[in-house]
Amino acid sequence: QVQLVESGGGLVQPGGSLRLSCEASGRTVSTLAMAWFRRAPGKEREFVAAMKRVGGTTYAVDLVKGRFTVYRDNGKNTAYLRMNSLEPEDTAVYYCAAGTGNPITGVLRFESAYEYWGQGTQVTVSS
Repeated sequence: QVQLVESGGGLVQPGGSLRLSCEASGRTVSTLAMAWFRRAPGKEREFVAAMKRVGGTTYAVDLVKGRFTVYRDNGKNTAYLRMNSLEPEDTAVYYCAAGTGNPITGVLRFESAYEYWGQGTQVTVSS
């Protein structure tokens, strides 16, 4: 059983940065596909970015490309989402997800690709 614990959320001004952490237990992150999703107020949960299990290739939605980066530290068994140039529209609860499969890139954006989920961490971008 894999458990995921997110941290790093908070209040930040527009243009600021945050780094979200997702610490895994029960399995090493290098053997998992890792992803970040978010749910904004009044909206459905949506895919943000992911890292493939094999090869570590990353994939992000157009809205965050160039601003958000997903990466992992195998030694700390933790995945991260680095968020720069934050905008009020990025305000959401951010969820970490992990999957044991190795789906093709186009499938990484679907929640069904991931078996394990964290509890979520709130990110608020406001002046």
